[in-house]
Amino acid sequence: MRIALYQPDIAGNVGAILRLAACMGVGVDVIEPTGFTWNDRKLARAGMDYADAVEVTRHVDWTAFAAQARGRIVLLTTSGAVPLPEAMFRDDDILLLGSEGAGVPAPVHDRADLRVRVPMRAGFRSLNIGISCAIVLGEAMRQRGWPVADDR
Repeated sequence: MRIALYQPDIAGNVGAILRLAACMGVGVDVIEPTGFTWNDRKLARAGMDYADAVEVTRHVDWTAFAAQARGRIVLLTTSGAVPLPEAMFRDDDILLLGSEGAGVPAPVHDRADLRVRVPMRAGFRSLNIGISCAIVLGEAMRQRGWPVADDR
């Protein structure tokens, strides 16, 4: 399983997702351009020393990412057709999150093999992408038998 970030805008969110990925043992794809420089100190601060423990692959654009993507693309979206409790995940899923400001464009939305939304109370638009990522990744890993070695 992997996490893919489509043109993320906020370095701190990416850093937090890198930390999540390190702790859960999943790789991260970053689809550029980003709204910050890769060496932004906010990225380093949010990722802490965990970021070095993540397999990160940067892609120059959506076309480059899509050409090498192996597995089912699962888009996390507020307009998703499948509520999270009904979604069934696979080991090769790529959890795709759009940019904080714009989400993903229609061609990317249409390319997704599965569109999932996190149900929430009426009147609220969306969650932070890091929070959404953690909720969906946690459910996906729970379904797959939580494939993380707890070596404490």
